Amino acid sequence: MLNAKKGRLLISEPTLTDPVFFKSVVLLTHHSSDESIGLVLNHPTKIHLNEILNNIPLSDFPVYIGGPVEKNSIHFIHTLGDLIPNTEKVIDGLYWGGDFDTVLSLMSKNEITKDDIRFFAGYSGWGENQLNEEIREDGWIINNANKDICMKYSNPTLWTDLIKTKNRKYAIWANMPKNPNLN
Repeated sequence: MLNAKKGRLLISEPTLTDPVFFKSVVLLTHHSSDESIGLVLNHPTKIHLNEILNNIPLSDFPVYIGGPVEKNSIHFIHTLGDLIPNTEKVIDGLYWGGDFDTVLSLMSKNEITKDDIRFFAGYSGWGENQLNEEIREDGWIINNANKDICMKYSNPTLWTDLIKTKNRKYAIWANMPKNPNLN
């Protein structure tokens, strides 16, 4: 079994009752003994970045719900590396955050596309040992991340696709409805 660490995916088990995390796939962008931070990859909104922030060029950059913490903050992952100062490498070819003014400049010059960057409102956060406890209680399945999974837009089947790659005991979950009692 894999351990939680930066650059890994957390695939929620249906036992998680929080609607933010039901059938969620979270990219861990930071993990330490004190805290863990991640972004939900598969909760799109119908909102574009220029609709919620001033001075953003008209664009087709969608915003995803990154998690329940600080929903009024914007976070981003990207493939631009050193082109954006102060970024943090998550895995090979994938970076988190950086200088937002540089991002705006690149956007205004059309030097950045939605294939290069993804935006999130809010983030997912866990305090000291909280995430490790949720993993011990079978709240999350840990998976290795790759750039393609993390940068793929609006994939409503991401959770199901990843569950199907796991142990046979998870196969029954693949088609589980939001509320099994209504089935």
